[in-house]
Amino acid sequence: MNFSDSTSTIDELKETVKNFCEERDWDQFHNAKDLAIGVVTEGAELLEPFRFLTEEQVESLMNDDLRKTEISDELADILFFLIRFSQKYDINLLESFSKKMKKNGKRYPASEFKGKNHKAESP
Repeated sequence: MNFSDSTSTIDELKETVKNFCEERDWDQFHNAKDLAIGVVTEGAELLEPFRFLTEEQVESLMNDDLRKTEISDELADILFFLIRFSQKYDINLLESFSKKMKKNGKRYPASEFKGKNHKAESP
C-alpha cells in the first residue's frame, strides 16, 4: 500500500480505510461521536511535542528525523479519523474543503487580513 500526495485520491484512501476497518469489525465502534473524539484525541497528541517550546525549539524539533517521523505518524492518525468519518457518513471532503475555502475567502479577504493573525468577527 503506497500512496502519494500527488497521485492518490481521497476515494482510494476511503476504500483502504473502509476495508481495514471492516476486516477488524470496527464499524460498531465508529459512530460520528467516537470518530470526532478520535480526531481531537489525535490532534492533542500532535500538539504534545510542541507544548512550551519556543519558535527556535520548534524548528529544531522539525529538523530532527525521528521527531518528524513521530509527528508524521500523528498527522496520519488524524487523517485516518477524518477519512473514516467522511467514508462512514458519505461526506465529500474535497467538495466540503472547496466550499469552506470560498467561505473563508469572503470572511478573510486578503486586502483586510494580509499579515494579520486574528479571527474575523462573526457575521
